[in-house]
Amino acid sequence: MDADELDWNRTLREQWEFHWNHQIRARLDGLTDDEYFWSPVPDAWSVRPRGSSTAPVQVGAGDFTIDYAFPQPVPAAFTTVAWRLGHVIVGVLAARNAAHFGAPAVSYETWEYAPSAATALDQLEAQLDVWLAGVRGLGQAGLRVPVGAKEPFPELPMADLVLHIHRELIHHLSEVCLLRDLYLHMKSATNGATR
Repeated sequence: MDADELDWNRTLREQWEFHWNHQIRARLDGLTDDEYFWSPVPDAWSVRPRGSSTAPVQVGAGDFTIDYAFPQPVPAAFTTVAWRLGHVIVGVLAARNAAHFGAPAVSYETWEYAPSAATALDQLEAQLDVWLAGVRGLGQAGLRVPVGAKEPFPELPMADLVLHIHRELIHHLSEVCLLRDLYLHMKSATNGATR
């Protein structure tokens, strides 16, 4: 097959859709609030009820805020499932959906962070739906269009942004799955269970 005949848009979408459908989605089923907020180390960044954080910066529009610091600490703060999902939902997806696909404007400061695992997963799926519909709508030609001033490297084509976002999703949601595994094993160990 000639590379010019390949449906690159479909190929890019399928890269993420396959990973989501066969590796990530089922691993998120049953995420509990205990897992969502669990911190395996002291002072991990998380999503917390407004006013309860000790992080240098807490932002968000609703009853819950997400922890941050400027500049970033060295080493980087450990982050909970809640924080990682908040980052993916807002910084990876919602901000790009707003910048490129006509979704409402959003920022870490204006987002209403999920107070529960179920709400976070609903937010994630809603933003993924917007993202994939937006990518689909680019067609072949739209993948070649520069991303523009809304991104750090405005001259790069949209295809590069799509690949970057998919890498971010794969990376951060795999971290969420690893934290779930750690939670399960830590809880099993403290309950005297053996494997």
